[in-house]
Amino acid sequence: MTGMRTFDELRKAQIDGPTLLTIGNFDGIHRGHQALLLHIQRLATEMAAACATPVNTAMLTFDPHPVHVLRPDAPHFLLTTAMERLELAAALGLTHGVIHPFNLETAQLTPRAFVELLKQHLGLAVLVVGPDFALGRNRAGDIPTLRALGDEFHFTVEVIEPVIDGEQAAGGEQVGGDKIMRSSHIRELLRAGAVDRAAALLGRPYRVSGIVEHGDQRGRQVGIPTANLRTAPDKLLPADGVYATRTLLAGFDGVQSFYSATNVGVRPTVDGLHRRVETHILDFPPPRQVDDLYGRALAVDFLFRLRGEKRFANVAELVAQIHIDVAQARALFADDASASETPARLEARRKS
Repeated sequence: MTGMRTFDELRKAQIDGPTLLTIGNFDGIHRGHQALLLHIQRLATEMAAACATPVNTAMLTFDPHPVHVLRPDAPHFLLTTAMERLELAAALGLTHGVIHPFNLETAQLTPRAFVELLKQHLGLAVLVVGPDFALGRNRAGDIPTLRALGDEFHFTVEVIEPVIDGEQAAGGEQVGGDKIMRSSHIRELLRAGAVDRAAALLGRPYRVSGIVEHGDQRGRQVGIPTANLRTAPDKLLPADGVYATRTLLAGFDGVQSFYSATNVGVRPTVDGLHRRVETHILDFPPPRQVDDLYGRALAVDFLFRLRGEKRFANVAELVAQIHIDVAQARALFADDASASETPARLEARRKS
């Protein structure tokens, strides 16, 4: 994680201030989150120039997500793991990241007790948050409360207005452009398979990472080998179906990117029982084989949904459809430029 110091608990951190800090779940690090983090970076640059001293920028997030603790019976799936959130924040230039365990003890901290920890361990100078932010037990630490504590503990609170999603569907029409950008909206889009629209709000394709594990070799038997991905149990998967994707493989010589077609689902034609992510890498260069990938980490970027999952009458019909899926994915990736096209342009290409 280039340039970022990380801590797995707030009390383990010891940062000499001044520190500009933001706190939240930040699931997905969508464009709204990014705007806040970039604002922190700009503010830190201005402060450093004014006081001729280095200024830290930090993000504190929680693991597990508070919902898992406060409402344990309510299933909750995430766009990003805690470490993925820090990696994305580091890419935006933040210097420090804290993943604080969220448990019943954390949930019972008063706003004052939490602020004392922030001041002691992070050197808090400026807290940058959104207008609906609240800290501490029963969300008692709202903006007025935090500003009063700031007067006492010598830090300021800066409130950033939320980003309106401004989402555009293919063809340019506005979709829900008066909505505040929220992770929950992106989850809804992914559950509907609208990975292109989710990418527009994330500012990047939605990514699913995991370890390649052994499957039942059905793809290999029909000449379409796939890498089966073991993902985090609380990772949100897009709606069942087939997608045009980009698969990334890290190696000693850096990260390699391959075009791919990826299936998410239970494979009803072969009586599958569990949801899986299976990616078929197009033109995987020799001498590489899928066997070489077992136990390795892969990341799959979801670019466009080709179709929903369906049950076929037999395996032969399924294989014929997979070849159609692969051909359609190849059409989307007809040249290198198409790999970086916007979702709207990919949609236009798909319909052409």
